[in-house]
Amino acid sequence: MRTLPVEFISLIITFSPLFSKPVWEHVQVLLLGAILAPGKRTVTSALRVMGLSQEEHFENYHRVLNRAVWSTIGASRRLLELTVDKFAPTGPLVMGLDDTIERRRGDNIKAKGIYRDPVRSSDSHFVKASGLRWLSLMLLVYIPWADRIWALPFLTVLSPSERYHNELGRKHMTLTERAYQTVSLVRRWLPDRVIVVVADSSFATLEFLSKAREKVIMVTRLRMDAALHEPAPEPEPGRKGRPRKKGKRLPNLNQVAKNPSTVWDKIKVENWYGQGMRIIEIASGTAVWYHPGLPVAPIRWVVVRDPQGKFNTQAFLCTDLNVAPAQIVEWFRQRWQVEVTFEESRAHIGVETQRQWSDKAIARTTPVLFGLYSIVTLMAKQIIQEDHMPVRTAAWYEKQNATFSDTIALVRSRLWGQSIFSMSDNSADMIKIPLPSLDRLIDTLCYAA
Repeated sequence: MRTLPVEFISLIITFSPLFSKPVWEHVQVLLLGAILAPGKRTVTSALRVMGLSQEEHFENYHRVLNRAVWSTIGASRRLLELTVDKFAPTGPLVMGLDDTIERRRGDNIKAKGIYRDPVRSSDSHFVKASGLRWLSLMLLVYIPWADRIWALPFLTVLSPSERYHNELGRKHMTLTERAYQTVSLVRRWLPDRVIVVVADSSFATLEFLSKAREKVIMVTRLRMDAALHEPAPEPEPGRKGRPRKKGKRLPNLNQVAKNPSTVWDKIKVENWYGQGMRIIEIASGTAVWYHPGLPVAPIRWVVVRDPQGKFNTQAFLCTDLNVAPAQIVEWFRQRWQVEVTFEESRAHIGVETQRQWSDKAIARTTPVLFGLYSIVTLMAKQIIQEDHMPVRTAAWYEKQNATFSDTIALVRSRLWGQSIFSMSDNSADMIKIPLPSLDRLIDTLCYAA
């Protein structure tokens, strides 16, 4: 099982300079084991599926996560470069930025906190969750075999609670401050590409937008009651004092939406949040978003309403004033794929099933599992012919396009085939399977809960 298919070697070898030679041997085992293992993604499950359940020096595999010297940031950069090269070699790079809660309990998990659970909460019902908060940046790219945009994670960092920093005597770094670090890092990695970062309302703060706009184009939600102003007029010659930050107050977006004189343009959206093609109406303009004591942010705002009245009127903003309003709506619509990736990573990659307790292992394991989502997609890209993938269907379920479950199944079948069936003549009606490989496959299937 140690022999990788030829198509995968060029991908995996990209990460080898990050590790020493002995550690790299263990990394390959854990990587393949994490892909093949069903259910929990623990070091134990990875070793079992790789046929190493009797490995005497099993602690060496645990040390890859809790002791070995290597950089998750370095791995993130190489993963981003691979993903960009395969799926977005030209044009603007659109990225999704969001946070998620990894529900974990235990006295040894120092960085955990109590947060609002975005999945179980609603506008009228507040649910708290104990766990770790992760901030993830994902590349939004078109996947041909799925015929849709996917969000491929490449950089995931821990954003601990304020209590954790207070206990360590450190200055607390807020979620938006951590977000600014990540976009600055990506800008340094890709200095020559136009980068668009799409985020939800958690990142629609003046402090964050005023700094991030110097690095990337930001697209977020905008409050309908935000205080909008005209740009500040040119200072009069000889006038003393600080220059003005804003001009005349403009109507807020609630007033714009209700004003009968507002000009609305109709646009067609191909896939509006899974509801198929929709016709929506938009109105747009430019303004300065201002709040006393905070930096100002020049923005282009877009108000979106549904002629059929099936969703509430909402607003978005873009820090590039020259972007077309329809393009802003399209970019923000793609942000939903970030939520899809979070869910599929839990369902198919095993996020929240790992059981590491040391600080270093915790800080490494979850980013690696999210990155595994992108690595599996890259592996599938290497073996798919003419952008077509086999789709699992049934008489009661006619599935049109491939999903991530089909993608990881294809990669697993290629890995299992390399391990078990490569020793036999593919043209024969009967093949010989080595008994240890057959036992390992049966064991995996029997414990695939």
